[in-house]
Amino acid sequence: MARVIMVQGTTSNAGKSLITAALGRIFKQDGYKTAPFKSQNMALNSYITKDGLEMGRAQVMQAEAAGIEPDVRMNPILLKPTGDKGSQVVLNGKVFKDMTAGEYYTYKQDMIPHIMKAYNSLAGEYDIIVIEGAGSPAEINLRKQDIVNMGMAEMVDAPVIIVGDIDRGGVFASLAGTMLLFNDEEKARVKGFVINKFRGDINLLTPGLDMLSDITNVSTLGVVPYLKVDIDDEDSLSERLNNNDEHGLIEIAVIKLPRLSNFTDFNVFSMVKGVSVRYISSAKDIGDPSMIIIPGTKNTIEDLMWLRQSGLETKIVRHANEGKAVFGVCGGYQMLGEIINDPDNVEGGGSIRGLGLLKTRTTFYKEKTTTQTNGKINKLNGLYEKLSGIEVEGYEIHMGETEVIEGDPMNTIDDKLDGCVNNNVAGSYIHGIFDNCEVVNAIIKILAEQKGISLNNLEDFDMNKYKESQYDLLADCVRNSLDMDKIYKIVGIEK
Repeated sequence: MARVIMVQGTTSNAGKSLITAALGRIFKQDGYKTAPFKSQNMALNSYITKDGLEMGRAQVMQAEAAGIEPDVRMNPILLKPTGDKGSQVVLNGKVFKDMTAGEYYTYKQDMIPHIMKAYNSLAGEYDIIVIEGAGSPAEINLRKQDIVNMGMAEMVDAPVIIVGDIDRGGVFASLAGTMLLFNDEEKARVKGFVINKFRGDINLLTPGLDMLSDITNVSTLGVVPYLKVDIDDEDSLSERLNNNDEHGLIEIAVIKLPRLSNFTDFNVFSMVKGVSVRYISSAKDIGDPSMIIIPGTKNTIEDLMWLRQSGLETKIVRHANEGKAVFGVCGGYQMLGEIINDPDNVEGGGSIRGLGLLKTRTTFYKEKTTTQTNGKINKLNGLYEKLSGIEVEGYEIHMGETEVIEGDPMNTIDDKLDGCVNNNVAGSYIHGIFDNCEVVNAIIKILAEQKGISLNNLEDFDMNKYKESQYDLLADCVRNSLDMDKIYKIVGIEK
């Protein structure tokens, strides 16, 4: 069975996901076959594996860092919020049922056999498993039913390191307070702290580390600086969503829907010099972008109603009527059509008028589409003509089917027509369509020509090579920041 180490954090967004990825990369570099694991993830950012199973993007990123294929066993439970008090429960990659928070809380213990089956299966194939916790492990009101933090550590007898975010302030109090709320058995599992996102003079921090050790009887394994690495972030806590100050020669406005999913689809545009990506949640902030993208969503109908009520629908339609580029992905594609019908009560039932920018009709069905796809973009006319013939691949996660009434089907995917284009308005079900360099460069050229500017320095890039370089950068920085000899001892490996 694999050796194991668990990464917990004092709060959400403390850096658990990146530290888990970094350790996986370091262990891989050192010759160990390593896999990530998170028993339960709550996120709208998900991915479809080769066998058509759905899992959280964070574990996909961690698997890539470890140099292995994403596997649904790495994330057996995925909770996709459908509102403030409920979630769609995805179990072993397939939709299980919708549950309120209260219903799921009482059901958690029934999930343990699924968790242990997935974990033990992985542990039989790998040298090291790096487990990521969720939120804070010191939620004492939830401890009895915990299956993702100390409860998970107990199930597999994992040693724990705890990450604290110093950039938020109060890192000593949060680490000491977390330890204060543990029982003696839980305290004994904690083998070290990691101070994350540090900026400043390390010499000024050192006395505090010594005092923290005296107070908690736990030493700090290292201080990780505030990293400038371009790696997929976890869900809506991402700083990308709040970085709206940058203005490039070409601006792409992504609508920040309340139930926004898979926003990582658009990270690639930020890599192009002269292009800025802004996430917009208010009509007054939309400005005059070169392109508007409506992204995926967990609830198309409710987010379409929000789009209407917020005044953003009017802005998007006006933008399209001016001949400027609009693109919808997945739920955003559905919104661009004429009507959405929900006869099976998938999202509350009834029908709702779409934005009317594409001649399409969407009907929701109870069966969820989860598949990887590949094919090519059809011969297109109008603004998106430069995309014609480009090979694309990605994955689909959606409820319902969309019928093209009039217009050009955008893609031929697995011998089936997908998406729709009407001059300057396009929509597709494919997540990952922009990961293709040819697609991105063609769109940037289209937008540059519309503005009458020239971007002559567009370069072909290999997304996989770029990701690999970023994972190496992450690993190098964390390796240089942490006492890896101590970490290997925690794992149970003598170096």
